[in-house]
This record gives sequence, C-alpha cells and structure tokens, in this order.
Amino acid sequence: MPKPLPDDSLAARRVRRLARQQHGVVSRRQLYAAGVTRWQVTGQLRARRWQRVGDQSVCLHTGELSQQAHHWAAVFQGGPRAVLDASSALVAGGLERFEPSRVRVSVPRGARVRRTPSYDIRQTRRWAADDTVVASGPPRVRPEVAAIRAALWAASEKQAVHLLSATVQQGLATPEMLAAQALRVRRDRRRLLVHEVVNELLDGARSLGEMDVARELARRGMPAPQRQVLRRGPSGRFYLDLYWPDWRLVVEVDGIHHTWAEEVVGDALRQNALALGDATVLRLPLLGLRLRPDEFFEQIRAALVHAGWGAPAA
Repeated sequence: MPKPLPDDSLAARRVRRLARQQHGVVSRRQLYAAGVTRWQVTGQLRARRWQRVGDQSVCLHTGELSQQAHHWAAVFQGGPRAVLDASSALVAGGLERFEPSRVRVSVPRGARVRRTPSYDIRQTRRWAADDTVVASGPPRVRPEVAAIRAALWAASEKQAVHLLSATVQQGLATPEMLAAQALRVRRDRRRLLVHEVVNELLDGARSLGEMDVARELARRGMPAPQRQVLRRGPSGRFYLDLYWPDWRLVVEVDGIHHTWAEEVVGDALRQNALALGDATVLRLPLLGLRLRPDEFFEQIRAALVHAGWGAPAA
C-alpha cells in the first residue's frame, strides 16, 4: 500500500509553492522533480483532492480552472518547447474582450504532439525560440508575433482584422512592430490581407470601423478625411476618428466600446466641446454601417455639401 502525501512534507510544500505561481496547475514532471511519487499522485487523484488536466498535469483543487490555469495546463500538455500562440498568447499578454474557442499552443516541427480535446496543440514551421516572451507566466510568443499569427489562423477574415486592430488599439503592439512581423510571412492565403490591414494601421486607422468607413468614402467619391487627429479640450487630449478640417466636419465611428459606461460621459463631453467650437459632429455606429450604410453616408455627403464642398456631378 503506497504511503499518502503528508501535507507537512517537504514535497507537499514544494508543490503548493509551484501551484501558487501557476494558478493551481502543476505538471507531472514538476511533481516528480519535487519528490512526489507516481503512487502519491494517483492517491491524491483517487481521493479527489486533486484533478487531472490532460495527461501531463494536475490541478491541486477540484473546482473550475481559471483561464490562466488552462494556459499553464495547455503548455504542459504541449511539452518542454510549447508556447502559447496566436490569440491565446494575446489574451495572456493582456488582450481584453476576446476569448478564443480553444487555447492555442505551438510546438516546433518534429516535436511530439500530445493530442487532447481541451487544447489546440499544433506543430508549426513558424516556431522560433527568439519569439518567446521572457516574463512571468506560461511561455508565450511576443504580442506582435501573436497578432500576425492570430490573423493568419483566425476563423474568418473579419476576426483576423479585428485581432490586428485590437492589438494596436489596446496598446499591446505598435503598427510598426506588426509591420516588421508581417514581412516575415512568405506564404499564406491571408498574407495580402494582413499586409493591407497593417498598412491601414500604419496610416492611422485604429479600428475595423474606421477602415471600413474610409474605404467606403473613397468608393462613393467623397474626400478623404484625416484620421485619429489629436485635439485638446477642457478635459484633456482626445482623438477624432475622422475629420475634414476644411469643412469642420467630424465623424465618430462608434464600436461596441462606445456603449460601455466609462466611455459614454467622455464621448458626450468631447462632442459638446466640438459643437461649441462650431464643428459638425456626426456619429456612425458600426451596426448602422452594417445595416443601413446608404443613409449614413448620405448624411456625411449632405454635411460636406452644406459646409461648402462641391460634390462632383453624377
């Protein structure tokens, strides 16, 4: 009969210390290195004090695993050279309001892949040790690398554009950093899309909505606006999404974040400050862009004409 793992043993203390650093998850390799035997691991699992997470790690509690715990477990499942990649690496690095369907882990070509339904573990020719972040937490690729790969591997082109835009919008990487990584992509069906979006970001667009509007304005024969123009007001600095200085027209492209409570007051103060300065402010919600684009763009055209722009003859 194997001996149980005493709570006050040196091995137990080592394991608990690791678990605190890794959101409750410890690999079997770490357990054995800490002095816990295979029989003791089996005993803890049978007694339901611990729970299995894949076949390479355990969790030292039986409750629901956090997102960070799944990140650790996925990397352990992938093996010694596994790294969080694509959107999972972005989330681990701070990307907000996006949740991948499964944790994505990359390993180099030729590495052993331990399949599991819980995590998406794949070999990739793009794996490189220099791309890994040296920081606390599970191994992951740098945000600029993760963003490009997330776009290449996204479920749709729309999701690809969103991930690239959100990476810049949330300050995880600069457009210049994305551009440097985009140049490393030699062959991929989305290579041209990635280059197009990165060029848009370098040109000043900060969201999918602004890119869509700028393209549509050009298609409809309207003058190109300045984008992300820095202004100062009584409450500090703010940016105008689209601005035509010659006609004192501002168009604010409202994504879902404009409905968040912390944004509503700031949006109202900015719009009021612009109106007091004799600027015309139009709002274009992304839902309106998708459902009733003709009516919104006709309003922009009418505002430009009213301000003195001479629309070309039809």
